[in-house]
Amino acid sequence: MAKCDTCGNDYDKAFTLTQGDRSGTFDSFECAAHAMAPTCSHCSCRILGHGVEVDGTIYCCAHCAEHSGVADRA
Repeated sequence: MAKCDTCGNDYDKAFTLTQGDRSGTFDSFECAAHAMAPTCSHCSCRILGHGVEVDGTIYCCAHCAEHSGVADRA
């Protein structure tokens, strides 16, 4: 069995996720998202979708980007 890097659970169906040069072993997608998903620069939520990236800064949505001073880019 493998041990989850996030919660420490030993689980026979654990999986390894690799993202660039980072990798981890997890027992659920919830634990993987908590450890690997980027964080919004405005509200600090985990970004599970596409998000919005402006000049290397990532936001969960256009609303958070605008609240951080990013002008509408449409």
